Amino acid sequence: MVVFPNCKINLGLHITAKRTDGYHNLETVFVPVALTDILEVIQLSAYHATESTDIQFSSSGLSIAGDANNNLSVKAYKLLKKDFPQLPPIQMHLHKIIPMGAGLGGGSADGAFALQLIQQKFQLEISKQKMIDYALQLGSDCPFFVINKPCFATSRGEILTPIELDLSAYSFLIVNPKIHISTAWAFSSIVPKQPRVSIQSIVQKPIETWKNVLINDFETPAIEAFPVIGKIKETMYQHGALYSSMTGSGSTVFGIFDKKNLPKISFQEDFFVKIVDA
Repeated sequence: MVVFPNCKINLGLHITAKRTDGYHNLETVFVPVALTDILEVIQLSAYHATESTDIQFSSSGLSIAGDANNNLSVKAYKLLKKDFPQLPPIQMHLHKIIPMGAGLGGGSADGAFALQLIQQKFQLEISKQKMIDYALQLGSDCPFFVINKPCFATSRGEILTPIELDLSAYSFLIVNPKIHISTAWAFSSIVPKQPRVSIQSIVQKPIETWKNVLINDFETPAIEAFPVIGKIKETMYQHGALYSSMTGSGSTVFGIFDKKNLPKISFQEDFFVKIVDA
């Protein structure tokens, strides 16, 4: 069985408070976009399974650094295995397309989709709320990918309120300059504060009004450290973007364009560039 974990972009991102548990409170709007990885799960026969492991993991596409046991897709299987010991051994293959460490939530999507794929394949009959609870154990923004519709997110990003936001008339130009921005550094560059206007109310207004009011708090320090991020954003607006911003803690920049007025823009050859729909 195969699924296609999609990424997300943030429409605005405010860091509102430092928590006593070391995390930060925030508010943002998550929007799913159609840039996807490919995740496959195959049940292993007794012949191919080994005594040492219940899951065999492989990957292709973009290189995934680190121990496979730390991959959220692998963790998803192990999380379910604790509560459903009848789960058989599996072979899991992940073809990685979504850039990593880029503010697009690709790893979180892989983990959340792995949970749902395993549930479907092995008919575990897990409620949607329980699936959200499992996803939260993998990461703060993993629950969003269970809902996978535009949501206003608060707290650490795990409290989600679905909102009406129709972006079907637009395309997203996604550009990643292949700069890795440390999440810890990004948060250390922010002084939390309460926004004057909630992002939830801003995104209900026409896109043409977003430019100067829909703000990602991480963007200013990121541009100061890496000016190319600001140049990408400026180029988007020069070519008719209705709105452009960095997503998450960066370094990916997206522009929203009318589908009938998609420009041809040349970026640096080694950048990751993709046009996708919401």
